[in-house]
Amino acid sequence: MEDNRDHIQKVDAYLLANQNYFPPESIGIVREKLLKMDESRFWMLPSLDLKDPTTMLLISIFLGYLGVDRFMLGDTGMGILKLLTGGVCGILAIIDWFSIQKMTRDRNFNRIMQL
Repeated sequence: MEDNRDHIQKVDAYLLANQNYFPPESIGIVREKLLKMDESRFWMLPSLDLKDPTTMLLISIFLGYLGVDRFMLGDTGMGILKLLTGGVCGILAIIDWFSIQKMTRDRNFNRIMQL
């Protein structure tokens, strides 16, 4: 019983520290997934390489026309397209400024769900 409460506290502390990395509507789903994990899988969380949405926005603003933001998210095809076309003459780069944070949170959510 004590061990279970300890695990719940660890999960809550993890979510408190990393809630910005996930879509707000999926925090409950992430919490349930983490609570069902055994201790060994829970300790694998730091190795997941979650991306910070705010950092990705800054990268998108300054290096998005080169596709760096898409390469970092693992979207190699769009990264190459943006690199070769200058962000499709800047249009796709501007669109990404408004969508990169949601894409980053969704990617982080998917990584947790695959663990």
